[in-house]
Amino acid sequence: MKVLVTGAAGQLGHDVLNELIRRGHEAVGTITTPTYNGVLDGSPAQSVPYVQLDITDEAAVMRVLAEVNPDAVVHCAAWTAVDLAEDEDKRDKVFAVNAQGTANIAQACKGLDCKMIYISTDYVFNGQGTEPWQPDCKDFGPLSVYGRSKLDGELAVAGTLEKYFIVRIAWVFGLAGKNFVKTMLNVGRTHDTVRVVNDQIGTPTYTFDLARLLADMLESEKYGFYHATNEGGYISWYDFTCEIYRQAGLATRVIPVTTAEYGLSKAARPFNSRLDKSKLRQMGFEPLPAWQNALGRYLKEIGE
Repeated sequence: MKVLVTGAAGQLGHDVLNELIRRGHEAVGTITTPTYNGVLDGSPAQSVPYVQLDITDEAAVMRVLAEVNPDAVVHCAAWTAVDLAEDEDKRDKVFAVNAQGTANIAQACKGLDCKMIYISTDYVFNGQGTEPWQPDCKDFGPLSVYGRSKLDGELAVAGTLEKYFIVRIAWVFGLAGKNFVKTMLNVGRTHDTVRVVNDQIGTPTYTFDLARLLADMLESEKYGFYHATNEGGYISWYDFTCEIYRQAGLATRVIPVTTAEYGLSKAARPFNSRLDKSKLRQMGFEPLPAWQNALGRYLKEIGE
């Protein structure tokens, strides 16, 4: 199978490309910069083919996808700077990337009759209550510009295609790029104490594990909406930080605070990011391992 992966330089795009090639699929990545260090994990001599693509340019999307002619597209490219998205001068760009860019990809996939995976987020929901959100729930009400733009992307995919997977994830960490785990490790080495919110509840997602699931989906025709985070139970960011420090052997004291006490954020964060993942097993997909196990493997991967 030939697969185009957008956002190849990001945390998830990197791992998806590696997983596809490990399985023997032909994979091509897209980037926004002229060059890309698309080297496979563990194989310095082997690089991943890539093309430069601005997904907000409809004509370019149609041209590049027609040239690559993939059997499937995994759409990882997105604007993910949640707080920056709230700035008045950035909002048009956020919607251009997350909404119109996704619509462009979906239209190109329709023309080629190929499968599409769209990576979405817990931010499409209103973040209230304590019940886990169901994959097929349509009670959205996103609280932020980022959430609204990602929901518009969902609607574009579902309204355009039949052969699609919309996969909502949360609290992502991976090898490439910045993430919460790396930030907390850096803070833990330079501070005796750290304040972390304990009233936002969800589950982390390790991109290495998610990439395996996405490849499984591509190899099936079990289309629809899914939630995919690691197993291991629902936790707070405070709980996550405590486990990061425990596994990394850091003695940094972690102080739990409410979101209101913490302050700082421009964008409203969802308090309830619990995503129900039972549909994965119901549809015959293997759930992701427990987040505690994923964290341990990740820390080893980054040399901690």
